[in-house]
Amino acid sequence: QVQLVESGGGLVQAGASLTVSCAVSGRTFSNLAMGWFRQAPGKERELVAAISPSGANTDSADTVKGRFTISRDKAKHAVYLLMNSLKPEDTADYYCAAAVAVFDLTYSYDGAYAYWGQGTQVTVAS
Repeated sequence: QVQLVESGGGLVQAGASLTVSCAVSGRTFSNLAMGWFRQAPGKERELVAAISPSGANTDSADTVKGRFTISRDKAKHAVYLLMNSLKPEDTADYYCAAAVAVFDLTYSYDGAYAYWGQGTQVTVAS
């Protein structure tokens, strides 16, 4: 089992920066591919960014490229999503997800992830 606990969400103004964090426990962190997803009211859940087990490979949605950065800290067993230049359309619940990975790859579809956190809300005011 893997436990994921997100933190760091909140209310910010458009143009601001915010970092959300995900604390990971329960399984060897270096075997997990990680992802951040978001779901806005009335919309489907979508991938925001993903990172491979080693951290060498990352992927992100076109809507956040150049603004959001995913990273991971092996010592702290944590994954972060740094969000810059936030826009009102970034308002959503943000979820951390983990997938047991054999290869050092990223996963872009939510079906690949077996473990999910409870989510943290991010609201961007215009």
